[in-house]
Amino acid sequence: MKLLLRRTLVQAVMLFGACVTVIPASGQTATWIWYPGDFEITLANQMQNRRTERGSFLPVFWKMDSHYVLVEFNKAFDLFQPEEVNITVEGQYNVKLDGRAFEGSPATIMVPAGKHTLNIKVFNQAHVPAIFVQGKNIVSDTSWLVTFEDKEWIDETGKTSDVSATTWSKAGCWNFNSASRLPSAFRLPVTRMSAVSLTKGNNSLLADFGKETFGFLQLHGVQGPGKLSVYYGESKEEALSTDHCETLDRLTINTSGKTDTTLSLSKAFRYINIQYDGSVSIDSVSMEHEYADLPDKGSFTCSDTTINAIYETARYTLHLSTREFFIDGIKRDRWVWSGDAYQSYLMNYYLMNDNETVKRTMYALRGKDPVTSHINTIMDYTFYWFLGIYDYYLYSGDTSFLQQNYPRMKSLMEYCLGRRNKDGLMEGLPGDWIFIDWANGLSKKGELSFEQLLLCRSLETMALCAGIAGDNNGSVKYSQLSAGLRKKLFDLYWNESKQALVHSRVDGKQTDNVTRYANMFAIFFGYFNDAQKQAVKKSVLLNDSVQKITTPYMRFYELEALCAMGEQSYVLNQMKDYWGGMLRLGATSFWEEYDPTKKGAEHYAMYGRAFGKSLCHAWGASPLYLLGKYYLGIKPTSAGYATYTIEPALGGLHWMQGKVPTPAGNIELYCSTVQIKIKSLAGTGVLKIKSKNKPAGNNIVVKATGGNNYEIIVQPGVDYVVNYKAM
Repeated sequence: MKLLLRRTLVQAVMLFGACVTVIPASGQTATWIWYPGDFEITLANQMQNRRTERGSFLPVFWKMDSHYVLVEFNKAFDLFQPEEVNITVEGQYNVKLDGRAFEGSPATIMVPAGKHTLNIKVFNQAHVPAIFVQGKNIVSDTSWLVTFEDKEWIDETGKTSDVSATTWSKAGCWNFNSASRLPSAFRLPVTRMSAVSLTKGNNSLLADFGKETFGFLQLHGVQGPGKLSVYYGESKEEALSTDHCETLDRLTINTSGKTDTTLSLSKAFRYINIQYDGSVSIDSVSMEHEYADLPDKGSFTCSDTTINAIYETARYTLHLSTREFFIDGIKRDRWVWSGDAYQSYLMNYYLMNDNETVKRTMYALRGKDPVTSHINTIMDYTFYWFLGIYDYYLYSGDTSFLQQNYPRMKSLMEYCLGRRNKDGLMEGLPGDWIFIDWANGLSKKGELSFEQLLLCRSLETMALCAGIAGDNNGSVKYSQLSAGLRKKLFDLYWNESKQALVHSRVDGKQTDNVTRYANMFAIFFGYFNDAQKQAVKKSVLLNDSVQKITTPYMRFYELEALCAMGEQSYVLNQMKDYWGGMLRLGATSFWEEYDPTKKGAEHYAMYGRAFGKSLCHAWGASPLYLLGKYYLGIKPTSAGYATYTIEPALGGLHWMQGKVPTPAGNIELYCSTVQIKIKSLAGTGVLKIKSKNKPAGNNIVVKATGGNNYEIIVQPGVDYVVNYKAM
């Protein structure tokens, strides 16, 4: 048998409907395209393997996938007139028109008028197979279909034997919109940054860049034969600790004249301590600051200067931790962790609102089938991946991404469901890391309520996405599973005497331990009734005898739960105490963990290492999300902000103002104790406020809903001024 050189569109039509494109007479914009997820997975492999620890290479400890090395691209179209088409490819390739191969690997082809099918097959072992096709009307874009399979054959009699239907997907792309901008050559931009102070000593130089930063160190005026060592520090203490700093570089210098050099591996630091032999000299240092060029679309300012400083530092923290992907921290791991990334998605929706970084991160985390372990090997991190899909749809309205990833969602969920125990509950198995949080003495034994709760929410996400993907049977299946598990969660874990969900079950029995995790998530998931919410607030969230949370990671959710229950005044004070505490210690970005009882350099220790703690960690930037969603009070109630609510809560502030980005543009809000101003470019919103008197103002129709509560419909393109008296 020999491989058939002609591809039919039968399978593609089955998946996506008729895919023949009638080409209009106007020009189209081309972009580089590839198999969806392949560029993202390969880019993540490159980024995550840059981590070093005191000069030693330190790779990730989970399975790493790679791109498909052979990919076929397919496009059917109907041309009104003949057209010259230019083809640029990363890899070896052939081109076929209506099943007939062109000679060689043509860079330009002529396509006659009429209905045609264009196929380009690409092999590339080193880089992601990708194409850039540019004609007047025939262009490479996401309407092309791609496959890594080729299962249509022709037998000895010349008859087609369709072994199995080829799996087609819509092509992936980003923003590589010119033939010369090769995806394989992508690098983040850099800008020059100088140190704010230089202190020279005996064969040493200490540089302070003024704040936490990230990039490539540049050495200026280096001369002489000998050894030079660079010790990096997020703190001055770390840079000066040559035996315990987390990152370093060692160079051999051999030059008779003064030279400049840029070190090849990016690092995170504020301070640089350079030590060198007596025969070596150096004039100064600078750096190339590396960054993701993402402008802020959201904003927040208010009457409280401490909160403003917290917001600005959180903004800087998220930008530093947003690179090719949303990573955890810039000094130590520099990896894509699902739990960290999930929080970054939410913060992003209220600051940059960059969908592409969200999608790249989710592609990289999911990887490829077969599924052999949890994401990052962590059970809860697998569930956060599902939750991230749900939130991305809610904030973006992007159904195509859900449809593209639904098969990957199904296979990952089946992996999870296959690991339930005899009672239908998730329990740690060999190879599973049950994380939850960095907390001393936190039990991971047995069936944890927190894991069941996350699985339940993930099943709800699956039911939603199944409906969008047209899998009606799947939608019913996942809805039934989520409803059953939600009932089981309360049957097995709710303790009436403790007025809370207990932490775990061991040997089929409730333990006595109550922790904050499942209880606070159940609040903002909407799983508790009103009586249970009030009980849990008192018995858990405001109960100092329940183990406290010391990481910004879980403080994020604890404070969200309190905000969801109207405790903005309490949360504002908590933000000023917790995040403000880091600022009072001189933080220029927010940390991985903060314990106010520690003193001095104790703050920098973690994982049994003197400087193991990250002083720039994405999960430390959660005030961005809290201030946007629960103080400005702006949140979508249907996909892509087609509908949304505005429930401003000053929480003790005299005034606040800000912008929340949406797919259609910003929602702008000003709120004081007596006046609210709104301007929106999004769908239909509902302003919900409490007022001592009936609100009045410009362009408003007020609806009283009882108990000093009022609602006002907000339409796009209208300037609203509402005069009221805050309760």
